[in-house]
Amino acid sequence: MDRYQKFASSGLGRKLVRGLGLPDPYPLRRDGALVSPICCPGSRLPVMKQFHGQDGPPYGALVFDASDVTNVSGLRELYDFFHPRLRDLGPNGRVIVIGRGPELVAQRALEGFVRSVGKELRRGGTANLVHVSPGAEDGAESTLRFLLSGRSAYVSGQVIHIKANASAPASWERPLDGKVALVTGASRGIGAAIASTLARDGAHVVCLDVPAAGGELSDVANSVGGSSFQHDITGDPAPLIDHLRERHGGVDVVVHNAGITRDKTLGRMSESQWDSVLLVNLVSQLRVNDVLLDQNVLRDDGRIIGVSSIAGIAGNVGQTNYATSKAGVIGMVNSLAPVMAERGGTINAVAPGFIETKMTAAVPFLTREVGRRMNSLAQGGLPVDVAETIAWFASPASGGVNGNVVRVCGQMLLGA
Repeated sequence: MDRYQKFASSGLGRKLVRGLGLPDPYPLRRDGALVSPICCPGSRLPVMKQFHGQDGPPYGALVFDASDVTNVSGLRELYDFFHPRLRDLGPNGRVIVIGRGPELVAQRALEGFVRSVGKELRRGGTANLVHVSPGAEDGAESTLRFLLSGRSAYVSGQVIHIKANASAPASWERPLDGKVALVTGASRGIGAAIASTLARDGAHVVCLDVPAAGGELSDVANSVGGSSFQHDITGDPAPLIDHLRERHGGVDVVVHNAGITRDKTLGRMSESQWDSVLLVNLVSQLRVNDVLLDQNVLRDDGRIIGVSSIAGIAGNVGQTNYATSKAGVIGMVNSLAPVMAERGGTINAVAPGFIETKMTAAVPFLTREVGRRMNSLAQGGLPVDVAETIAWFASPASGGVNGNVVRVCGQMLLGA
């Protein structure tokens, strides 16, 4: 918790924050327990029958199935359902709207509704839209479980698309039992959090980083019961491919987390600063993907997960190289999604906003505070927020979640 958040949570701080209309960073709940939702009457999603709604306020979540809203007049149902209940949503409450896709005018209108509600919510509340294609209803449970839990604490204002192709895991507590996951850039920060979260879900995690980070890498691998592999991801991918094939018989989940920054305005940026960022953040990932798929080292129902950035969506001063590479990760997801679908697998990406790490702790004070407050939750996220979103992508039950880029940014005010 940052200093301002600690102050805003104190007795005096609460009075000043509310009296002056200052940002109010309410403490977020991040556990995996599902909140109890109240759903709109007559939901057509079979999965909603598994969730039992509350009889009265305060509500843990409000879930509205708008999948049969086909014209503008039907949008009035949103008002009729949420208007009398929204103020009774409890702390860290969830709003979820379920649609069919943005092809119809009324369905596209749901995006504006959800994003606006997300900005109106207080006390750590989030709002998200889930488009479920016809025939994919049974594949929505993984996504609803994620959004109805504290694991989605820093995900708000997002639109998620689900298509048919999912299988329920043997255990919701350990959905990755028996799976092998590769995490690049795993020696610290977000990478270490990803390794820990995937291991918690049952995966054997192969932790990869450059030889210079070997000591920290081994510590992370040992702490999660995985294994370490020292390798420069910008080099020949053959040693990595051989390791995955010979030691593990292949890989099920690949998380492209490794990344660097070399910030300068474009007029002052050297060729090496441009080239190194593109090589680490994008080119190396494309190379690894090509070999994994060509040599069938990634199993047919495998998962590829990229780490983009809000900079790749909105751009950022002094980061033309970084923003280019992270936008390229989104392009990688878009281009490979049909290929992965044919193999029974998926590719998705997270796009983090301001995440509290050692790197952001070194950012100048004013810039850091702006980054923390310019979102609907008025605070920075944690590495575990990114990791939990990746774990949701990695689950066997998320096979219908393909080609998505989900921002983990607390509904940052910049970008789409």
